[in-house]
Amino acid sequence: MENSVRAERIGVRHGVEASGPSVGLRPVFRLRCATLNTNGIREFCIQLAGLHHRLRNTVVIALLSSASALAGEQRYEPLAASVQAALHASIADRAAPTLVFATDQEGQAWLSSMSKRLAARVPDKQTRLDLLMSVQYEAKRAGLDPQMVLGVIDVESKFRKYAVSRAGARGYMQVMPFWVELIGTAEQNLFNLRTNLRYGCVILRHYLDIEHGDTYRALARYNGSLGKSDYAVKVMSSWQKRWIFPGEPATIIRVSKPGPIRYMGDAR
Repeated sequence: MENSVRAERIGVRHGVEASGPSVGLRPVFRLRCATLNTNGIREFCIQLAGLHHRLRNTVVIALLSSASALAGEQRYEPLAASVQAALHASIADRAAPTLVFATDQEGQAWLSSMSKRLAARVPDKQTRLDLLMSVQYEAKRAGLDPQMVLGVIDVESKFRKYAVSRAGARGYMQVMPFWVELIGTAEQNLFNLRTNLRYGCVILRHYLDIEHGDTYRALARYNGSLGKSDYAVKVMSSWQKRWIFPGEPATIIRVSKPGPIRYMGDAR
């Protein structure tokens, strides 16, 4: 028949690129129109092509969502102007990472111990060492225990660089994109190793200051679950069972009766 349309299914192939956050899907099918003598048939083919495009985008979003871990949603909160400026300065500093230990021997002992524990999650040795060195540097820079930060990453993303939560939090430390607009610059990518860890550690330090050093409440606030204990308990468990380093006991501060919530920069 002259006006017939012949659609041929030529196979299904799909894959996820491992090198970046974007997911690449090869075409699922291709339509081959034998004849297009009428505008109606041409419009029909255009609509089918549009449907294929929408279905492909749906699959991409589903795959990204499936990579999410136990991540909550950091809540947007107003910041004093001085606090916003201070946090911006903290994010902007891009000094090269280095291990922060009293001696090189202590640093290498820590790196070797943590690398063995992380090998199952991050098989590539160089990627693993870069991650650990950056975690230790950024944690110390922010005044945090590196072992606690490892516990946070373990619970938040299970050490998946391109994890995306349902709320849109991104990367190792599951940082919400609004932070880039609030204290960063447009070109900063939260899937970048150093950028993600820098933001995550600065934000967690900020929450610790807000909560007067109460680790449990600061962790809950980081996860967007203030008032609930599940998340903080899981981070503490990971921290103490998997990431404790001999000679460095976990520094856990719990304020039994915390004072009123304040923001950094507010008058005391």
